[in-house]
Order: sequence, then C-alpha cells, then structure tokens
Amino acid sequence: MFRRSLLPLFAATALPLSARAQLRTEGAWTPDRSIRLVAPFAAGGAADIISRIAAEELSPLLGQQVVVENRTGAGGAIGTEFVARARPDGFTLLTASQATHGITPVLTRLNFDPGTDTTPIANFAGVPAVLIVNNDLPVRTLPEFLALVRARPGQLAYGSAGIGSSTHMTLALLAHKAGLDLTHVPYRGSALAMPDLISGRLAAMTDTISSALPFIRDGRVRAIAVSTTARLAVLPDVPSVSETLPGYEVLNWYGISGPAGLPAPIVTTIHAAVQTILARPAFRQRLASGGMEALPMSTADYAAYIARDRAQWAELQRATGLRAD
Repeated sequence: MFRRSLLPLFAATALPLSARAQLRTEGAWTPDRSIRLVAPFAAGGAADIISRIAAEELSPLLGQQVVVENRTGAGGAIGTEFVARARPDGFTLLTASQATHGITPVLTRLNFDPGTDTTPIANFAGVPAVLIVNNDLPVRTLPEFLALVRARPGQLAYGSAGIGSSTHMTLALLAHKAGLDLTHVPYRGSALAMPDLISGRLAAMTDTISSALPFIRDGRVRAIAVSTTARLAVLPDVPSVSETLPGYEVLNWYGISGPAGLPAPIVTTIHAAVQTILARPAFRQRLASGGMEALPMSTADYAAYIARDRAQWAELQRATGLRAD
C-alpha cells in the first residue's frame, strides 16, 4: 500500500538558497531565533530520537538553530495540537508520525484535526515491525501461525505497548485482515511485554525491528514475518506478511509538519533540506543502524501518504470498534 519507487528522489538536491534568502529578506526567518521542533512523545523513544537527528542535520542547512522540545501526552495529541495552534511562521514545527496523524485521530476524540490543522512538509523515515512468537509455539511460518490461531479461537494472547500503540495496531490489523480471534494484553511499553513473550505467557507480539532484533538474534523469540512489503536486509529469511496476506503493510513513519497555513517558501525550503539529508549515504546508514529506513518523497506524496495511512486505521476502527478513550 505504501511502498512506491522512491529512488529518483535520492538524487542530489540543491537546497534552494534563493528561497532561504527570500525568507530572510521578508523577515520570516531571522538568525536570532531558533526553530522549535516539537517531539510529541517522551525523551528516548523513536520520535524523540528521530527529532534530535533531524534537528542536528537541519540546523546548518537552514541557517537556523533547530531545537527539540518534548511535549508529551494523549498519544501525541498534546504536542500535535500545540503546533496546530502555533503561528504559521516556520518557527514551530512538529515531528509527525503514524501515531499523531494516523492512529490517535481515529481512536481518540480530539478537538482539532491533524489532517487539516497541520501542513505536511516532508517525510523522513520509517520503522518496520516484525511479528515474533514464543519459541515453544509450534509454528515457524505465518501460515502456520494463522492456522493455529484459527484452531484455538480466543485462547492465544498477544502483547503490546498499550492500547492504540503501533505494536497493538500492527497486530490488530493483521488479526482483522486474517479473521483471527486473539486476546490483546496491553502493557506499559513493549519492553515490559517481552519477558512474558519469552516465558510463554504471551503467544505473540509485534515490535519494531530495532527493539526485537537482539531477542531474535539471541534465539529468545522467533521471527515469522515483517510488516513491510519487501523483506528486510537484517532478516532476509523472514517473509513479509504481504506474501501471505496481499495488501498488508505497516510502517511506523516519521515526518515533519507545521501549522496550517504555512507559507509555501518555508515548506519548499524545509522540504529541500530534508531531501538533501536523505540523499546522504552516511545519513541513511545512520538511520539503518537504528532500525529505520529513509523515506524521501515529494510534499504532495507525503500528504497522500498520511491520508492513506489514516484511512487504513479508520477502516480498522469502524470494523472493530476500537477506542483509546
């Protein structure tokens, strides 16, 4: 659903210095102010990490200091609303994500709409997920897992990092598409669920590849499928879910957005800066070392990507009645 040919966008992109100069001339950006990049989740998590990487790389390209500010709570809604209500002057930006623009808006009643109250600028990176099972579960492939769950409806449990988390929704979507009856057990973070998966209290869970890979390599859990349409280089022998369930794909994406009404020169300048960063092999390797993959695309494609992601979760919500509030 999400994957497309993105390689042309990796071509070297010259940052539009004329646009940056125009912003300076018009007084939109001034060297004595910093750009605030709001990370709507706690320090140490994926959103925070990607925000700090982005801030470090963007500052010299934009000629403005980019400073990360964590505004947490309500599944990312607090930080997202803060940016949505900010002046559209380019000094307040958001690390948008699958959570802030895809999942939270369809599971939670908000007094604003991230889809219309923010301006998409550029997608940045995605974090694949992997379906892992307890070693004693008598399955080694996704078809075997599906058959076992269907033979034991309601008897097998899966863990997640909490209701509405990406780890919850990734497996909930798989269960919906495959017609499975699984019991969901939410935890306060996937790290707390992992011991119960290893011990056998849980049959399965999905987790980010970066979090799950050490346990897979140590043989403490078994990987049976990845959430991307293509197999992952770090797990080349593990099939994608879509090889069994065509059309299934989940990628926890992270991008940069701003308030609604953000002037086009600002959008153009920041977007070009992001493409410049993503075109650097060393930077793509830096993302890969953290279990992320670069996702360069045009601003229009980024907006469409957000809309499709949200539509997928809205469809799941309508079919299952899932709510986070």
